[in-house]
Amino acid sequence: MGLVKKFATVGGATLGSRLFGFARETLMAAALGTGPMADVFYAAFRFPNLFRRLFAEGAFNAAFVPLFAKEIEANGVDGAKRFSEEVFGVLFTVLMILTIGMELAMPLLVSWIIAPGFADDPEKLSITVRLAAVMFPYLMSMSLTAMMSGMLNSLHHFFAAAVAPIFLNVVMIGALFYALYTGAEPALTAWYLSWSVLAAGVLQLAVVYGGVRHAGISIGLRFPRFTPNVKRLLVLAIPAAVTGGITQINQIIGQAIASGKEGAIAALQYADRIYQLPLGVVGVAVGVVLLPELARALKAGYMKEATYIQNRSIEFVLFLTLPAAAALWVLSDEIIRVLYERGAFTEQNTAVVASILAIYGLGLPGFVLIKALQPGFYAREDTRTPMRFTGVSVVINSALAISLFPFIAERGIATAEAAAGWVNTCLLFTTLLRRGNLVWDWALAKRAARLVVASAVMAGVLVYLSDRWSGWLQPETQLLTQVAALGALIAVAIVVYFGLAFAIGGADLGMIRRNLQRGARSSAQSSESLPSDGEQ
Repeated sequence: MGLVKKFATVGGATLGSRLFGFARETLMAAALGTGPMADVFYAAFRFPNLFRRLFAEGAFNAAFVPLFAKEIEANGVDGAKRFSEEVFGVLFTVLMILTIGMELAMPLLVSWIIAPGFADDPEKLSITVRLAAVMFPYLMSMSLTAMMSGMLNSLHHFFAAAVAPIFLNVVMIGALFYALYTGAEPALTAWYLSWSVLAAGVLQLAVVYGGVRHAGISIGLRFPRFTPNVKRLLVLAIPAAVTGGITQINQIIGQAIASGKEGAIAALQYADRIYQLPLGVVGVAVGVVLLPELARALKAGYMKEATYIQNRSIEFVLFLTLPAAAALWVLSDEIIRVLYERGAFTEQNTAVVASILAIYGLGLPGFVLIKALQPGFYAREDTRTPMRFTGVSVVINSALAISLFPFIAERGIATAEAAAGWVNTCLLFTTLLRRGNLVWDWALAKRAARLVVASAVMAGVLVYLSDRWSGWLQPETQLLTQVAALGALIAVAIVVYFGLAFAIGGADLGMIRRNLQRGARSSAQSSESLPSDGEQ
């Protein structure tokens, strides 16, 4: 399977997950708006999500995948299975201890870290503690899910790991439908949602475990032992855990600051959900596919192929995120109005959330480029350098958020996150260049400049059309008409951008065909020792 086809496989499954996630947020906005129960639920849910990114996705995508790939190269699938069981035993034990400790300390954690702004409202604080306690075991399920997803990605079985997150959204949508159908109060709706998160974590774990069994590996539970391989994993995973959770770290800092204003946490979450659509489809696809591809190429000695894969990934990111960023900036009001403004979600809510979304749009290319650049370090078993850059971005994010929040409230937090993301991107890019791990490609630079031009022209067209079609995008207009008008704007944007990008040389069909063919050759060279899909 070629590199771009792999991006499409993971991106397609992630798109499905993000669409279900958007449906979930739409129902959430109708049921809870930006009221106190929305703040409480999102504050409680952010905590297990933070630890999931720190100890699961970030750590294992960065540390486990290269070591698993090395085991496959050196000792075949049997060696990789043995290594996986060693890691599973230690991970299960550590997660159990961590979960018990966090459950006992939850009141202090909520008061001091998750939502210190709730301290003046005992009822709000108490509900947040209880919801967080229900949802925290989700971390355990998702950490084990992340490990098995890393195995599947290394074995070139991408679909099961990519499709698993859909089940979280499906189960939560079911809980919301039930709450709306029964007319449940906001507090009861939050309880339904909390238990649905826990149930979804167990379901996701079952899905990826089935995928691992289908790939030909069965994992048994071993007594935890710190073997040399496990010790090496921990050395790599600790800094990678911090680095992989950079977005969540910055968001939880922003959440702690935003908890001082009612509705601010929910407003940030609603904007986050929209920009997560392109971030997830492109960023997750690139990060998931690129790391095992780079790791296998480097371990096999294919240095030119590793450089090629890295550059094509950057090109892929810019090709898709530049127009997405421009569209989010220009159409933020229209997007939020059409998607959210109904029920408890008011016109005032639309103005606040749209302004946040526009700022997130400016940060989108930087956020996704991080996903394309970090594997250049991780595949070489260097997790410390990205961790240091993460520390710099966290300091910048904290300083800007604290400084700007008193003046521009939620928009200050979004600005801080976007600025921190771009600083991190620049540090990663320049370091890879300086070390010779990334080769400067003038052809790529020229194409990027032309893609910026195409995105700017597309934005101009959208400004003109959104003004002319504004009557069809107002809340009093029928929902179907609003959706059709927004869809037409997006369709015109797609035609203008892609048509102009190909016309001025930002991209060309011949280049895409060569990338697909060469990606297929690279994949074939690096996967000769792996079982193919369906092999047991």
